[in-house]
Amino acid sequence: MQIPSAKPKGDAVLAEITNFEAMAFRLKQWIKSPRPYLMVAGLLLFLAVWYMTTELFKLPRFEKLPGPVAVIREWLSEDPSYGISIYVSEYYLHIIKSMMRVFEAFGLATLLGVPLGLFMGWKKVFRDYTFPIDETLRPIPMLAWVPLAILMWPAREAAIVYLTFLAAFFATTLNTLLGVESIDEVYFRAARCLGSKPRHIFFRVVVPGALPYIFTGLQISMGVAWFSLVAGEMLAGEYGLGYLIWNSFVMVQYPIIVIAMVTLGFIGWASSAAIRFVGALLMKWKVREVSP
Repeated sequence: MQIPSAKPKGDAVLAEITNFEAMAFRLKQWIKSPRPYLMVAGLLLFLAVWYMTTELFKLPRFEKLPGPVAVIREWLSEDPSYGISIYVSEYYLHIIKSMMRVFEAFGLATLLGVPLGLFMGWKKVFRDYTFPIDETLRPIPMLAWVPLAILMWPAREAAIVYLTFLAAFFATTLNTLLGVESIDEVYFRAARCLGSKPRHIFFRVVVPGALPYIFTGLQISMGVAWFSLVAGEMLAGEYGLGYLIWNSFVMVQYPIIVIAMVTLGFIGWASSAAIRFVGALLMKWKVREVSP
């Protein structure tokens, strides 16, 4: 009986250790570089300008805006004046509701937009049929879709997700199409000369070649999904950060507006960072290609 070799398992462990050491090395290099300290300095400078324009000097057009002290005090208060802080469960309900809507719309946009963009770039005849329609609908503002969304989706929740989906879908489709068009024709000719079938060309040339553009498009679509969601929630929402912003404006609770805006910005940044991380894992070959 042949004893199975333990080498593959050892190689996998070694690869994990190597990846961990590489991540630790990059983190140390990032800490030693001036970049993180410049980021902190830029944030502090922004807060200082915000404080001086709104609370210290109360400049014209800024005197009615909430300052950083008022916002942070409300945000961290155990007994908030306007009912929203990190200690209030309703605050997290708004966050969870918005995240569920965005991730649902983003997932649908990815599942439909990426294949559509790949086929548009791969098959010229299919592109001739679909590209004019895409380019005609894409510039239409999301707010212009609101009446049709309400007619098509009487349920309020479905209308909000649909509006969020549209913005993400067009961004994903267009960037995927550009990714396929960016692939050098030499790769297609070489694959055909080596006897590759169309499905092999699609999965081994088209998809890997378009991945950098696809993940760029996914980052863009995540961003546009968030601001489209806010517009939809302002008009037809009951819960969510967009609804919270509009309702706080109506109720003259201006610190809550800023709290919701900052929360949106942080969650949007984290979402895009997660997409970049996944893209880096799937495109290690790209990192090696550009390495000196």
